[in-house]
Amino acid sequence: MTSTTTTPTAAEDRAVLQRVSKPRLILRRFRRNRLAVTGAVILLALTALALFGPYVSPWEYAEIDFLSLKEAPSAEHWFGTDTAGGDIFALTIHGLGRSLQIGVIASVLTTIIAAFVGAGLAYLGGKGEKVGVWIMDMLLVVPSFLFLCIISSNASNTSGWLWLVFAIVVFGWMLYARVIRAVATSLREREYIAAARYMGVRWYVVLWRHMIPNLGSVLVINTVLGVITAIEAETTLSFVGFGITPPDTSLGVLIKEGANSMLSAPWILLIPMTLLLLLLLAMLWINNGLEDALNPSSDAGGKA
Repeated sequence: MTSTTTTPTAAEDRAVLQRVSKPRLILRRFRRNRLAVTGAVILLALTALALFGPYVSPWEYAEIDFLSLKEAPSAEHWFGTDTAGGDIFALTIHGLGRSLQIGVIASVLTTIIAAFVGAGLAYLGGKGEKVGVWIMDMLLVVPSFLFLCIISSNASNTSGWLWLVFAIVVFGWMLYARVIRAVATSLREREYIAAARYMGVRWYVVLWRHMIPNLGSVLVINTVLGVITAIEAETTLSFVGFGITPPDTSLGVLIKEGANSMLSAPWILLIPMTLLLLLLLAMLWINNGLEDALNPSSDAGGKA
């Protein structure tokens, strides 16, 4: 008896491909990037540590142990203590959560503003677009770091981090808006945009329903990069004394305090610095994986 094998037809192949939705296709390509998956696992672990760490820590981040100054890691203080007797584990968890909070909120707000400004200028076109681009260029040459220091100097007490978020957003959207405008310029010539114009659809409806959704891949990548930029800005400002100030803390504050005791108590510096490097590396690997997954012409992740 002979067995016969049938090969799938082109129509059957297309039917199989059509069953795979775009989100699943992007996820499949993302999962093929090992570094991206590793970054996602690290980010989830750090987020879980920031969320649930305070519930397992025997010390509060603002609690002081006056009998244990600059104590090495032990059973009582898992990560040791700082020069004032603060528990490094509790401080690091709170600082990690604060840095994540600042990075995510600042990046999301920056991306939203940049999306509407960039897509709006591209949709406007003509002299209005030229004037808008000129204004953005003038804002880009402003010494932003100086004004960041001035604004963030008000970041005191436990709610002062909002000033820092405000400063990062105010001086961080212009560059992203230029990138989004360059990409959105090609969208305004599409048939559905022209049809919406001729039908009298209001400009903000065109932006919200047609232009911005088609910039999804650029917005996602900008958001991830924005988290990295915001965390680096917070760390830098806190390190030089213009960011988060006690009694609140962040990774930048802990690194600043640890730098003064690097030789006598290296754990004060090494532990928050290690978490900061892990966080930034995780976000960078995730960004690279998303770039490959969202780019249909990329072969970095293999064929889907």
